[in-house]
Amino acid sequence: MKKYIVLTILFILPLVAYLFFASGVNNFAKLPVIKQNVDNISNYSKIGFDNKISVLIFLGNNINDRQGDALNLNQKIYKRFYQFNDFQFVVVCPLGSEQLAENLKNKLASGTNTDMINWNFIFLNPKLIVKLFKSLKTDNNLDYNYGSPYVYIIDKKLSQRGRNDNNGIKFGYDSRSVADINNFMLDDIKVILAEYRLALKKNGITRKDL
Repeated sequence: MKKYIVLTILFILPLVAYLFFASGVNNFAKLPVIKQNVDNISNYSKIGFDNKISVLIFLGNNINDRQGDALNLNQKIYKRFYQFNDFQFVVVCPLGSEQLAENLKNKLASGTNTDMINWNFIFLNPKLIVKLFKSLKTDNNLDYNYGSPYVYIIDKKLSQRGRNDNNGIKFGYDSRSVADINNFMLDDIKVILAEYRLALKKNGITRKDL
């Protein structure tokens, strides 16, 4: 019993407190749904978006040039949240880039002492990568390497989440920009994690049941 009380204090209460101060006493924020029915990656692989909060990354086949982006995401986002059972990174790469991806994964693991268990690399042919990307709502495009510096949040019901406020719609987050990650993406991941945990608590489900 004490174990779950401690887990509640460590994981749920900080997220609830964040929402309290970010949104006001009587108005807990939810991260807006930008697009429903994103293609489920399980259509193409053993990994799926179902029942997971996913950060969707299109790394492309120029993986060596994207190491800085991957490091930003690993340091600022992944290392903070990977211990949540329902959180994952889904990294889409073209077929043929498997060894480059493995090298990157090993570099991130050794250089930052990170458990890479929830970095899920998916290798697809270019047509499927384009199909998946087109199922998103975004004002960005894939480059000629089938990659993009912008990453996307997909919820457990296959909906794309982002921001829709006075500054317009924020479809994705620029992994090249530490400021974008720190000022927007980090907060938005906290919001969606808290949203689901508050829903679980409301329905009488504890972390023991996850």
